[in-house]
Amino acid sequence: MFDAGVRQFRMALAMVRGRPINVRSAERLVEDALATLAEFGSPGEDVEQLLRGAGADAGETQMRTDLTNRALRRTAKRLAAKSPFYADHFAAAGVDPATLSLENIDTVPVTTKTDLAKQSRDFLCSEPFLASRTTGTTGRPTEVWYSRYEERLWPALVALSQVLRGNIRTTDLIQFNVSSRATGTAYTEMQVARMAGTTIRMVGLIPPAETLDVTAGTDESAPTLMVTYPSYLGQLVRLARERGLGPADFRLRSITVGSEVLSPTLAAAAEATFGAAVEDLYGMTEISPIAGAICRQRHLHIDAGVGLVEVCDLDTGRKAAPGELGTIVATPFYPYRECMPVFRYDTRDLVRQLPDAPLDCEMHNVAATSHILGKADHVLRTHDGPVTSRDIVEVLDALPGARWPMRYRADVVDGRLHVTVAASSVPETTGIARYFADAGMDATVDVVPVEGTQLRRLRCDLLEHSFSSIGSIGGAA
Repeated sequence: MFDAGVRQFRMALAMVRGRPINVRSAERLVEDALATLAEFGSPGEDVEQLLRGAGADAGETQMRTDLTNRALRRTAKRLAAKSPFYADHFAAAGVDPATLSLENIDTVPVTTKTDLAKQSRDFLCSEPFLASRTTGTTGRPTEVWYSRYEERLWPALVALSQVLRGNIRTTDLIQFNVSSRATGTAYTEMQVARMAGTTIRMVGLIPPAETLDVTAGTDESAPTLMVTYPSYLGQLVRLARERGLGPADFRLRSITVGSEVLSPTLAAAAEATFGAAVEDLYGMTEISPIAGAICRQRHLHIDAGVGLVEVCDLDTGRKAAPGELGTIVATPFYPYRECMPVFRYDTRDLVRQLPDAPLDCEMHNVAATSHILGKADHVLRTHDGPVTSRDIVEVLDALPGARWPMRYRADVVDGRLHVTVAASSVPETTGIARYFADAGMDATVDVVPVEGTQLRRLRCDLLEHSFSSIGSIGGAA
């Protein structure tokens, strides 16, 4: 137990000072947690406090600000010294990395996805190990490189958090239904499973019927945890209902989704069908390990311990005012990100700033915005105001008899919202406009007899037929 305490202290000290974290110590903390849970059934408050990060519970606001300012300068100075892109980027803006703070951070122009795609080699700051790509669900895939250090550190931190919070148990079987392009995410998930002492099945995005075949069941070959996308989950829910399956036919305890807009209607349907809690998480290949979770009041909470998250106005680029739409601009801090880091990266993920009032949700101690509303580039500006992808998806997913995932296209015609829906998505083709009116949107709606995938908007139609035969634990492949 004394050794575990020393490891906790050293890790906390590295976090505060911004020094590289001893990865083996982080991995051994996971082993300590598993041993403690096995013996005592709970992790202890000291380790839980470590998880929240050095800046999350630093006490005084000024102390948190000082820690953030130091992390910004440390990160920017390293980038200016090691990244040709950022050396030029800071110089062109007349920015001295040693003087950056929360007060003047907006003097640094944002980094865009185009910058990353066109000058990727100029972002490298250390020896690359693993290439990962964005999944391409919302645009052209972008390649990002991670180092060996990152691909050992991140899984250790995730595993420690998940084990201590009881989200992963040694008896679990994780089923991973995510695009094979997301190699960084897949590698992390496999390493988390290894350290947490559980098992994992890498399935990918095979035809949903085949995934359902290996998901249904109550013996040890059936998964207890699933990771996937909302649109793929929608297909699984629909197929399960068509087969007459319900909670008693599955062993699932939790389903984690991300990368797309998840509607409350689909989440509730999945929970009712599979008997599992649906957790909507936020993350992005380019800004790892910055990540967030959704509370019961549907706020997005992003822990500030590993990076800075800003919400910038869509038109001015300045900090968005309470109630306004904005795009998430993220800066992962060193030493959590070292190989191909980004500084003030404009994710184009759309949120709305919350009012300036204390939060009263279960995650009130972590800063929050609204739920992700879609992509900033997909906001539709009508004569009644902006319409987001979430606005549309939530109406369509809640239509009576909706066949998820909904296939649609949305445009603005003469100042009005115009929505085209695939006939395969809805059993009733008339009267849909009134559901938009009930949600406060003046819309015209056309239902057309085309293939659903021809009308996709922020949907993961990335089926991978090369993994069709996935076998099972203890069985033939």
